[in-house]
Formats: sequence, C-alpha cells, structure tokens
Amino acid sequence: MRRGKSRSTRISVAILSCALAIGLLVSPLGATEIKKIHFLIPGGAGGGWDGTARGVGKALLDSKLLEQASFENMSGGGGGKALNHLISTAERQEGTLLVNSTPIIIRSLTGVFPQSFRDLTPIASVIADYAAFVVAKDSKYTSFKEVVADFNKDPKSVKIGGGSVRGSMDHLVPAMVFQAAGEDPLKVKYIPYDAGGKAMAGLLSGDVQILSTGFSEALGLARQGVVRILAVTSAKRLSQAPEVATVKELGYDVVFANWRGFFGVPNLAKEKAEEYRILLKKMYATPEWEEIRTKHGWQNLYQSGDEFYSFLENQEQTLGDMMRKLGFLE
Repeated sequence: MRRGKSRSTRISVAILSCALAIGLLVSPLGATEIKKIHFLIPGGAGGGWDGTARGVGKALLDSKLLEQASFENMSGGGGGKALNHLISTAERQEGTLLVNSTPIIIRSLTGVFPQSFRDLTPIASVIADYAAFVVAKDSKYTSFKEVVADFNKDPKSVKIGGGSVRGSMDHLVPAMVFQAAGEDPLKVKYIPYDAGGKAMAGLLSGDVQILSTGFSEALGLARQGVVRILAVTSAKRLSQAPEVATVKELGYDVVFANWRGFFGVPNLAKEKAEEYRILLKKMYATPEWEEIRTKHGWQNLYQSGDEFYSFLENQEQTLGDMMRKLGFLE
C-alpha cells in the first residue's frame, strides 16, 4: 500500500513552497534573455546622449550583464531623424534602445518634430543631470539669494548666460526659479550662446553674471577653483558637492532634472520591455557602473515603466506652462 510522499519529498516541497512565497525564486531582478543591445544615439560623438549610451553600454559589458553592444550615431533634426528612423523601421528594431533626455519634450512641444515620447515605449530613466547656477570665482555673489535680491531691485542687472537658445532648458530653469521666488519670469535677461564652452567663456569674461548649466558640466571647473556653484535644482544636496545648497532649501520650490534614459520601439512587447528594465536596474549594483557614474558626475535616477511615463507627463506640463508664459507656445 502506498503511504504518500516520502519524508524527504515532503521537505523538498515545503522548502520550494516557502521559497516561492518569499520571492526567492521569482526575483524581479532575475536573469534576462537580453544578450545584446543596439544603442541608437540621436546626436554626434562626444555629446551627452553619446556619453550616456556608451557609458551604460560599457558598464553592462564590463559587468558581464550583456554580451554585445553596438552604437549608432544619427544626428539631425534636433534628434528627430533618429526618432523617426526608429519608428519607421520598428519591425526590425526590437533589439534597439534610443537614448534621449528632456529635449525630446521641449522639441516635441515646439514642433521641431511631430512625434513625442508617447510614440515610443518608455523603458526607464537612468541618470539625472541637475541644473546649476554658476558664478566666476571672483564674483560678488556668495549665495543665490543675493542674486534674487539684485533681480528684485533691477532685473536687467542680472544677466544669465546659457549654452543654448532662448526657450531651452538653460533659459526655462532660471525662469522657473525666479517665478518661484515671486519674480516675473518674463524679466529674466537670458543671453544665449551656441555652446556650453562659449557660455562659460562669457561668464569668465564678465559678459554675464550667472551661468545656467548642467551640474556635471560645472563640477570639473568648480573643483579646479575656476568657478563657484551657488545652487542646484536637485531635491537634496549632491554628494559630489555637499557644500552647495539646493534652490528648494533656499525657499524656492523648484526641483528639476535633465534626465537621460532609454526608449524602445512603439508597442514593444511587454515582456521584452520589462527585461530591458530589469537589466538596467541590475546595472546599478555593479562597481563598473559606479565608476562610470562617478567619473561623469551623474546622479542615479531610475524610473521605469508607468512611473517613468508619469514623470514625463509631469515634466511636459511644467515645461509647457513656462514656455507658454514666456511666449514660446500659444
């Protein structure tokens, strides 16, 4: 007569059930089927998109999370050429990730290209480069509050430079901060330069008093003592410059991140999209990624799936509101 399962079998079943119950065998960070990724970069070599894609690719390869990575730079149309290419060839691009950042929102709002992030599959944001307000080392300003005080007395006395055109992030961020300080954002005197290096030269020559730029771009020169960073737009002080205040702690309720992240083709299979997200999440725990992130002064900003989509919608609303106020949108 059979007496049921043996004692050892019952123990094995119990252990298996327990493991399943506490999620040890169904880890959200388990192995993925992704062995290779083709990174599509909507700009030239050496830019922020290029550095992000190649940095992420290198970290994944060096940490053995990925077997192969390829990179394709496709400049044109303010990023629109690569975006259109990905959409129009979607049936053969399941293995491709498009790197992008905040400009996909701004350029979509202004009609530089007709598509938006909604025409893709948002995978995840990976890093943030928060905005920074920078002065020359011998500037009279030692606090961003002093800048706001001068702006309040005479807005024209505070010239703010940036490495891109009017209506870009370098313009919109100070406009948002001065509005949060109770000032008129339309009175912000923004001086556009056609590159970050030229904007920095304008600051150092005294043509502008303040530079609006990315924290990572300012960090190197600040460490060399060439400039000083007065404030950043992160929610908390940044570990690379703990002495620098956030605009929020100074009393101006603005947090702004120029995120960089990845998108898949339209209607990418949910399982495939989730595998990409798992892979990128696992990268954060590797020393290879930490080395690359620290070298570039990047801040981790992992938001995936629906959370990433909601973040994009909120940023679109915030930027759109300010662009309408400044007259860049109807």
